[in-house]
Amino acid sequence: MDDQEPLIAEITSAQAGMRLDQALAQLFSQFSRSRLTAWVKEGRVLVNGKTMKPKMPVLGGESIELTPVVEANERVEPEAIDLDIVYEDEALLIINKPAGLVVHPAAGNWQGTLQNGLLYYEPSLSRVPRAGIVHRLDKETSGLMVVARSLEAHTQLVEQLQQRSVRREYLALVQGELIAGGTIDQPIGRHPVDRKRMAVVNNGKEAITHYRIEERFHGYTLLRVSLETGRTHQIRVHMAHIQNPLLGDPVYGGRLRLPAGISEQTRETIQSFNRQALHATRLGLIHPVSNEEVSWAVDPPEDMQVLLAQLRTESDG
Repeated sequence: MDDQEPLIAEITSAQAGMRLDQALAQLFSQFSRSRLTAWVKEGRVLVNGKTMKPKMPVLGGESIELTPVVEANERVEPEAIDLDIVYEDEALLIINKPAGLVVHPAAGNWQGTLQNGLLYYEPSLSRVPRAGIVHRLDKETSGLMVVARSLEAHTQLVEQLQQRSVRREYLALVQGELIAGGTIDQPIGRHPVDRKRMAVVNNGKEAITHYRIEERFHGYTLLRVSLETGRTHQIRVHMAHIQNPLLGDPVYGGRLRLPAGISEQTRETIQSFNRQALHATRLGLIHPVSNEEVSWAVDPPEDMQVLLAQLRTESDG
């Protein structure tokens, strides 16, 4: 077991009134709450230079210094990974994440992640919580993510996410022919039986998804989806809940339903698309330095473009 370099963060105004252990769980979500609580008790967490008890409330604005201690095999090592960087300045990196790239290391999967690649690209990110990553995309979801390059930017972006001022739009290809857009306001939590899955459950956390129709196909609908909240697998769970799961979703999609009368080429294209058809296409936020509204947009990757092109051909035919 080794001490890492101290991680520095700041309690945001949105966390004011929380217990210290609750605020730490948000600021350093790469660590479990039980581990953070133990470190507080061991004096490894300083609040404005002093120790505090885990259940004491925070006021907002406090400086946090965490000196984590982790097993050697839990260290996130820098690794040369190709990164599609859409934009960068002194405060931000905007990444276009490919499908198949895991965002964070986890048990049994300590290499080949976006976090490994970021630490190789910019070693100074080791001083920023989670190497600057403030939100995540599922492994097989492609598209835009923001990375904070400084502690100040990290604090501001976390606060924007909590205040729901970060705008995230996705393109989602779902099964079925929807007639109109809408809003899904259903709480999401762990599945009561399968703990590896999420589900709409009464005791879940608030989850709000807005969607509108972008394009219609024979048997499928392309939606433009925006999120008010950022629950795990939110779009995938909500669309499955209304019986329009994402095409190719291995967890929530159920048995693949192919529309009657489609061509063999379309059938093969659909069957060969082996991930959820979900792409984070637009990202907007308040720049942490200039305080101006900024946004970026990227088209879906080639595999999704090929799928959409074939569905257009089928529908036109």
